[in-house]
Amino acid sequence: MTYTNQKRTLGEFIFDNQSSFAYSTGELSKLINAIRLAAKITNHEVNKAGLVDILGDAGNTNVQGEDQQKLDVYANDKFIQTLKQRGIVCGIASEEEEDFIAVNSIDGNNNNKYVVLIDPLDGSSNIDVNASVGTIFSIYRRISPLGSPVELKDFLQPGKDQVAAGYVMYGTSTMLVFTTGNGVNGFTLNPALGTFYHSHPNMQFPETGRIYSVNEGNYVHFSKGVKAYIKYCQKEEGDRPYTSRYIGSMVADFHRNLIKGGIYMYPRIGPMQNGKLRLTYECNPIAFLTEQAKGKATTGTKRIMDIEPTELHQREAIFCGSIKMVEKLEEFILNED
Repeated sequence: MTYTNQKRTLGEFIFDNQSSFAYSTGELSKLINAIRLAAKITNHEVNKAGLVDILGDAGNTNVQGEDQQKLDVYANDKFIQTLKQRGIVCGIASEEEEDFIAVNSIDGNNNNKYVVLIDPLDGSSNIDVNASVGTIFSIYRRISPLGSPVELKDFLQPGKDQVAAGYVMYGTSTMLVFTTGNGVNGFTLNPALGTFYHSHPNMQFPETGRIYSVNEGNYVHFSKGVKAYIKYCQKEEGDRPYTSRYIGSMVADFHRNLIKGGIYMYPRIGPMQNGKLRLTYECNPIAFLTEQAKGKATTGTKRIMDIEPTELHQREAIFCGSIKMVEKLEEFILNED
């Protein structure tokens, strides 16, 4: 079997399914294509990271107070540049930018309808050890009036209002996985042709799994319920113990569990009682994908996508994955007192 004669390209898939998009004007299709192009450019740099001077710190910190890697800066610039040039979005928010970026439409009338929130290079601390990294994105229709500049409220919409979300994983192969509210589909890049092919149709979490993904180095700071669930995962009973797998790149850990069945956990920890991962451009898009793939995404007590954001870089705890595993975790959290 070859990609070229057996599988649809991403462009063909978008064209064939455009009527199933929440808004089928063609603009959302163009936006997905813009993300595809930026992903290909970023993938090219990621794949030659060991050969050129794009490894290591850039010498700056982002708004989170985290050291920026050179590829963080590169990916951020490329995604912003590509999205701006397509004349589709009215605003962009990025992990690497303190404030949102207003984008004027080509004709200057501010009639562009979409905002994009993005983590340009998730897991960038893995770059210099050649482990998987990724890009996470979330797309909303603006709620401010057409013809006016984009506003902060356009970016602070709950996850349930997303019209599309996805991620790109730069690993042993490069994959673009996304949803527009009609299931989850994955596309693998053929580097010889520079084309994404529909390799993973209708992706769904197994109802349960045998993998739990969490940074156990933070165990001492976890709540009693989360600690009890981890002990449950480790107990020799029934189909347990489960396997512990944690890469440190949300995209890579989530993708593995989506394919094989499992749960991803980033609880609140000591100094970060609001959580560590960002709600608007990490938790919400991953939660949208999770639910579209028949899984569950929660803070432990509340559905992620029901949260009303109050800050652009708001942090939150997240547990997501195979539905029975997440529900079992919720039982431990509910009974932790």
